[in-house]
Amino acid sequence: MDESTEVRNTALLRPPKRDLRLDLLRGIGQWMIFLDHIPYDFLNWFTLRNYGFSDAAEFFVFISGYTVGFVYGPALRSSQFVAATKRLWTRAWQLYVAHVFLFLFFTAQIARTSLRFDNPMYRDEFNVAQFLQRTDIMIAQALMLKYKPVNLDVLPLYVVLVLLAPVTLWGLLRRPNWTMLGSVVLYLAARHFDWNLPSFPGGKWYFNPFCWQVLFVFGAWCGFGGGPQFRSAALSRPVTIAAVAWLVFAFLIVMTWHIPSLGQFVPKALISVMYPIDKSNLDPLRLAHFLALLVVVVRFLPRDLPALTSKWLRPLILCGQRSLPVFCFGVFLSFAAHWILVQIDGGALAQLLVGITGIVLLVGIAWVATWYRSLPTLFAVPSTVEAQAQ
Repeated sequence: MDESTEVRNTALLRPPKRDLRLDLLRGIGQWMIFLDHIPYDFLNWFTLRNYGFSDAAEFFVFISGYTVGFVYGPALRSSQFVAATKRLWTRAWQLYVAHVFLFLFFTAQIARTSLRFDNPMYRDEFNVAQFLQRTDIMIAQALMLKYKPVNLDVLPLYVVLVLLAPVTLWGLLRRPNWTMLGSVVLYLAARHFDWNLPSFPGGKWYFNPFCWQVLFVFGAWCGFGGGPQFRSAALSRPVTIAAVAWLVFAFLIVMTWHIPSLGQFVPKALISVMYPIDKSNLDPLRLAHFLALLVVVVRFLPRDLPALTSKWLRPLILCGQRSLPVFCFGVFLSFAAHWILVQIDGGALAQLLVGITGIVLLVGIAWVATWYRSLPTLFAVPSTVEAQAQ
C-alpha cells in the first residue's frame, strides 16, 4: 500500500462531524444508569425508568448502532470494508478487555467489602458469591462472557453487537431495507422460540442479543442513510401525536406500579395482554416506548440547537463522549454509594450527597479522559528507523 492510498483510507475512516445530540443523550443515560444502580436512593425517581416502559439501555444500544452506521458508512461506500472491519473488531476487543478488567476489580471490591464488614449481603446481592466459592471455574466462565455479576451485563452485549457489526453494515450497504426487515424477523423469532445465549451456572443472558440487536441495527440503519426517512416520519403531525399519546399512556400505567390504588382503573383484559413487560427480550411495549421517545427527541431537539454548545450542557456531553470510562467508573461509584448508604447513613441528605458527588466524579473522569486523548504523541518514529524496523 503506497502512502497516498494509506492517507486516503485514513481519511475515509475519520469520523464525520459529531452529532452533539447523541453525546447529550448518552451523557444523560450515564447519569441515569449510575443513579439506577444505587439501591435505596430517592434520586432514582429522576430517571427514565420510573415514568415509562423503557430506560437508558434502549438509548445506549440505539446510539451505539447509529454511531457505527454513521462513522463507518462512508468507508464501506468507498470499498474500505476490510479497514472498517479491522476498526470495529479492534473496538470489540477494547470493550471485551474493559469488561474483563471491570469484572475483576468489581468482584474484588465486593469481596473485600463483604469480608471487611462481615456482611454476606454484598456477595449475594451482586451475584458474586459463587465466584468467591468456585473461582477456578467461574473465572473461565467469566472470560467466555457466561458469568456476569449484577450491573455488568451491558458490555458483553456491546461486544457481541460490535463484533457482528461488519455483517450488519455489509447488508445495509447492499439491501438496507431488507437488512432492517431481517433484523425485525430475527427479533420476533427470538422472542417466539426463546433464543438466547447461555449463562453460567444456569439461565440466559439478561440482555438477549438476538432481541436487542434490532435496536442496534435500527440505529445503524438510521446512521447509514435511513435517518432522513425516519426524520420525515417523525416530523409528521400524526406520528408525533401518536408518540405523545403512547408516552402518556405508558406514564399512567407506570404510575399504577408506584401507587397500587390506581391499578383498579386499569381493565383486567389490558393487564393480561401487557404483562409481564420483559426487559431481557426487549418487550414490544419497551420498544414502542423508546420509538415514541425518539420521535419526540427528533422533533423537539434539532441538531443545530445553540444550547448544545453551551457550557451548561458541557458536563453531560463530556460524559456522553467518553462513555466507556465513565460507565466503568460509574459501576465502582454506584457500589461505593450503596456501601455508604448501608454502612454509614441512609438518610435523604446522605442519598443526595452521594448522588451529587458521584455525578461530579463522573464528569471529572470524563474530563480527564478527554484531556488525556488531547495529549500529543510523545515522539514520532523517523521514516528511516521505521523502514529499518520493517
